[in-house]
Amino acid sequence: MARILIIDDDQFIRRLLRAMLERQGYSVVEAENGDEGLQCYQAAPTDLVITDMQMPVMDGLQMIAELRRTFPMAKVIAISGGRRELNIAKTLVQRTLEKPLCAEELLDAVQELVPAPGPPRVGRGAVAPYNV
Repeated sequence: MARILIIDDDQFIRRLLRAMLERQGYSVVEAENGDEGLQCYQAAPTDLVITDMQMPVMDGLQMIAELRRTFPMAKVIAISGGRRELNIAKTLVQRTLEKPLCAEELLDAVQELVPAPGPPRVGRGAVAPYNV
């Protein structure tokens, strides 16, 4: 089963992303800031990291830069409400997504990088009709 690390200081976002991804057959680990996320990844690397860019303690850009130094092949999706942060992150990650997130867009990006273990999603009806 593919494992995904979600790093976001907003507990609601983490829980919502977890629920969406687990319904697709992924195993999910959560961290509330870049430092905690980096420690989680170093202890047990995951197949994909989804990280917010604006967080306390260690922001997403710092976390991605450190992750790249140690694990250059790590797959990362950066998410943020700030276009400036996402533009900077584009050179360091596989995908960037702007908040508010569209559930279908997020799941498409995840499946592009780490295919879900179950049958492929079909059409719009397979995804909850809400934005994150």
